[in-house]
Amino acid sequence: MWIVKLALRRPYTFVVMALLILLLGITSIKTTPTDIFPEIDIPVVTVVWQYAGLSPDQMAKQITTFSEYTISSAVDNVKNIESQTLAGVSVIRIFFQPNVRIDSAIAQVTAVSQTILRRMPPGAQPPFIIRYNASSVPILQLALGSKTLTEAQLYDYGIYRVRQAIAPVRGATLPLPYGGKPRQIMVDLDPQALLSKGLSPLDVSNAVNAQNLTLPTGTTKIGKSEFIVDINGSPDTVAALNDVPIKQVNSSMVYIRDVAHVRDGFAVQTNVVRQDGNPSALLTILKNGGASTIDIVNQIKALLPGMRAAAPPGLVMTELFDQSIFVRAAINGVVKEGVIAALLTATMILLFLGSWRSTFIVMISIPLSILASLSILSLFGYTLNVMTLGGLALAVGILVDDATVEIENIHRNLAQGKPIQRAILDGAQQIAVPAFVSTLAICIVFVSVVFLTGPAKYLFTPLALAVVFAMLASYLLSRTLVPVMVKYLIRGHEDRGAHANASPARTSRAVSGAPAGNTTMSPVGALDFGESEHAEAFGEAPNAAREARALPRINFFTRIQQSFEKRFENLRQRYVDALAWSLQNRGTIFVLFAILVGSAFVILPIVGRDFFPTV
Repeated sequence: MWIVKLALRRPYTFVVMALLILLLGITSIKTTPTDIFPEIDIPVVTVVWQYAGLSPDQMAKQITTFSEYTISSAVDNVKNIESQTLAGVSVIRIFFQPNVRIDSAIAQVTAVSQTILRRMPPGAQPPFIIRYNASSVPILQLALGSKTLTEAQLYDYGIYRVRQAIAPVRGATLPLPYGGKPRQIMVDLDPQALLSKGLSPLDVSNAVNAQNLTLPTGTTKIGKSEFIVDINGSPDTVAALNDVPIKQVNSSMVYIRDVAHVRDGFAVQTNVVRQDGNPSALLTILKNGGASTIDIVNQIKALLPGMRAAAPPGLVMTELFDQSIFVRAAINGVVKEGVIAALLTATMILLFLGSWRSTFIVMISIPLSILASLSILSLFGYTLNVMTLGGLALAVGILVDDATVEIENIHRNLAQGKPIQRAILDGAQQIAVPAFVSTLAICIVFVSVVFLTGPAKYLFTPLALAVVFAMLASYLLSRTLVPVMVKYLIRGHEDRGAHANASPARTSRAVSGAPAGNTTMSPVGALDFGESEHAEAFGEAPNAAREARALPRINFFTRIQQSFEKRFENLRQRYVDALAWSLQNRGTIFVLFAILVGSAFVILPIVGRDFFPTV
């Protein structure tokens, strides 16, 4: 009760608190990353060994098996290891225990892999160490097409121009392009010429490697000047490689041009991309971890006009896939459903309470509770996604309880003739423990989420936290802001608010002028927007003003209120009759219940299971 008394004694403090929640909530909405799903942080590190030309059997014996054995014995917190061996490629996935320090794990895997490199077959290169993140998904695809440029030029422009332009965008990763032809200096050998000169392909390879070197040259000082010495260690042009000598055969020097041809070509093409039948290159932009999909896509789209303007003539840059469209649609859909739920909730409160002032108080506490939950989620590093917003939409109907129960109990105390201050204190005290227990009972339902593991943990934990934070904020507001608003909004309307919850019989007597206890007005008195103040300003009696101006509105709302309460009473009476029948026929009820539960178990095997619903 101390907090309720403090709120009534320091009302402006809690009004400022509400404004602070509003500002923090709006700021959190604007700054929190937005995505379809929460960030799924699975601690997995992938080690990729490459040794071109080695068979899968030899890769497994010489590289995969030894690497697995060493990693399992020298790296901490390893949960399990999976591997796949192909021709010239070994992919080892290391799954770590939850809550492991992934940076430390990567450092250990890297150190072990470098250590065993000497044990590998001669010529083996260090492996690629890659951290797997389930949240790194494609969010945008760009196609580079042209009728005039070659596939090699498209590939070069994608890897050297587009990737460099997009690199500064925070949270974006751009792998190598698909399609196109990676540029490569090719030496096309002439087998017949090699045979006639008595040379082998290894001789050509050794000649190119020996005479295409980048070496330190130093400087020379001549007089007062110091000059950089440049030696002919590497040809300046591709064509100059044709003049590289290979070997002296029969007193004559054999050059590369005699047995081969060096040209500016491309590596063996392993994938092809076509757009509208034309050769193209495809750039897939990935999102990193907790970055906002919408922010990344917006920043990249802002760069596209400049990249298109700087592109070579004939190059066409097309957007093929944009995940931000689906993110916005998903977020907007959840927000729309949440707004509809809030409006329906407000309508039901208005129908049951019959007071727009009480409805206004409840509808103020709901968005403030949601904004408080969003602020805390943002503080803990969570994103705005379907799960968090779905949890808040789920909580909208539950958030009504705390404020509604307290306002209803305050109206009950007002109907007993208590002054507004005493009615607020008594009403808050009477429901303090039940409301607290009810809030905890709802929150404790989501404690089971703590025991989830794997991707389900990352998906449902934000949903549970969104509901729990909103519920706790709702309870806090019901003990602070709601009493303050009741004190200032209901003051002077005690009789109206008390009668807003009267039964239909009492309402009818009040409208017809019959005495009804302390009730002097119909329920629609709560919709009276201050007629007495206007009446006094114009020199009219308050009662006369109500009769002259408020009577048509009273009659209209009274008819709605009476019609709703009449139907609700009929429904309640039918429920009481059904409950009485159930108590008299307990055996029948238990049989029906058993049939219902049994049918659920019967159809369970044919329902099917999946991680996500079909989209």
